[in-house]
Amino acid sequence: MSFRIQPSPVARPNRCQLFGPGSRPAIFEKMAASAADVINLDLEDSVAPDDKGQARKNIIEAIGDIDWGTKHLSVRINGLDTPYWYRDVVDLLENASDRIDQIMIPKVGCAADIYAVDALATAVERATGRTKPIAFEVIIESAAGIAHVEEIAAASPRLQAMSLGAADFAASMGMQTTGIGGTQDNYYMLHGDTRHYSDPWHWAQTAIVAACRTHGVLPVDGPFGDFSDDEGYRAQARRSATLGMVGKWAIHPKQVALANEVFTPSEDAVTEAREILKAMEEAKARGEGATVYKGRLVDIASIKQAEVIVRQSEMIAG
Repeated sequence: MSFRIQPSPVARPNRCQLFGPGSRPAIFEKMAASAADVINLDLEDSVAPDDKGQARKNIIEAIGDIDWGTKHLSVRINGLDTPYWYRDVVDLLENASDRIDQIMIPKVGCAADIYAVDALATAVERATGRTKPIAFEVIIESAAGIAHVEEIAAASPRLQAMSLGAADFAASMGMQTTGIGGTQDNYYMLHGDTRHYSDPWHWAQTAIVAACRTHGVLPVDGPFGDFSDDEGYRAQARRSATLGMVGKWAIHPKQVALANEVFTPSEDAVTEAREILKAMEEAKARGEGATVYKGRLVDIASIKQAEVIVRQSEMIAG
């Protein structure tokens, strides 16, 4: 362990991020009433170019008019390679109420991208006297983004979360797929006549988790395109949770319950974690650094693992 302590990310539930286009204000109330922890109102891919201006106005109005409860309220701006993003930032921070919590920055390729948005956001906040600093989430969805993922994770104190955008990532990498997340039919190994399917997103997810955990940022899995496949969604979400991600996107309302199910520690998992902590406390009282729990060795590292589950459960309950 380095003597530089690994920082903790912001303590808030982020099990599910529900997306909805800013051009469809009729669905905003339903989004607010959902069980998602994070609401992402979108100005980017789900909004046609001719609708960008009106979508921005819809979102600004809704931020102040709708009761969003305790949800973390985020707006995905347009990419820095478009003529729309600067107006997204300026209009949101000049005109939206302080209820907005976060700006999501898509297609981030390097730390300089974050610097540009940070500088603009800081200037607007100072000019308008906003006292609540806007937080950032970034999406890694390019070869450049994954190559520079650690410098991106360290780019700004505003950065709270980082997601993997599978579709644009696949296109940038030249992957031969039109699927958005999940198992890919041609990504397998043969053993005799049996196909063994691997996870083509695993290495990118792992790189994101490592960068995020190094710099105190929440790692989040992105979209799963086939919203008719509940078991496929669950499978990918479970892999993501096992790797250390804290939540997943929902591009359809039915995916909210699936994400919350997977990323909420089960009662059995929480009970076991508490029992491990108790067993280690008893071992410590005996002057021992390890003990046996249900036939397996547990030690100081086990305490850290168990504490992650207990803290997550308490945060969600709170």
